[in-house]
Amino acid sequence: MVYPLPAVMVSCGIEEQDLNIITISWTGTINTNPAMLYISIRPSRLSYDIIKKTEEFVLNLTNKNLAYAADWCGVKSGRDFDKFKEMKLTPEASNIIKTPMIAEAPISIECKVTQIIPLGTHDMFLAKVVAVNADENYLDPETRAFNMQKAGLVAYSHGMYYELGNQIGKFGFSVKKKKPRKRKPGSPLK
Repeated sequence: MVYPLPAVMVSCGIEEQDLNIITISWTGTINTNPAMLYISIRPSRLSYDIIKKTEEFVLNLTNKNLAYAADWCGVKSGRDFDKFKEMKLTPEASNIIKTPMIAEAPISIECKVTQIIPLGTHDMFLAKVVAVNADENYLDPETRAFNMQKAGLVAYSHGMYYELGNQIGKFGFSVKKKKPRKRKPGSPLK
């Protein structure tokens, strides 16, 4: 019942004939330094064996424009389809690892697997983040900060996809001290 979750497309494979995309919602950050995340995959999935063999993958965040492709890649098997070709997605060379990222993704996170933990129905792939690639269209030209709202990132909740909404606060806003108002000389105290 821990929802919503991100809806991400994980690209995997090194050789052209092994390239695949699996859509995953069971993913998240697990450590800051070193930066690490996890994905959980059923051992019966094609991508499971590819990632286990190569020990790397790219976690590609999805946005409103990629929602259809994310869903399609989650219900179709790479055993039957070339998902990059079918969804007209572009495999783009990663900066550090050999697995390609999805060029159309607003953010692509290159990962190296550090450990696989069998859990039951799924195995958890713990991975170290080795590079983060962001689409320049979503970066603030002055601060270089990623604009989540402009990117239209997608979340998954109980079988439904949702575009992330409006910002309602920022980290620490609940305890931020208000700046005292300056009064003009000669004005009465209130």
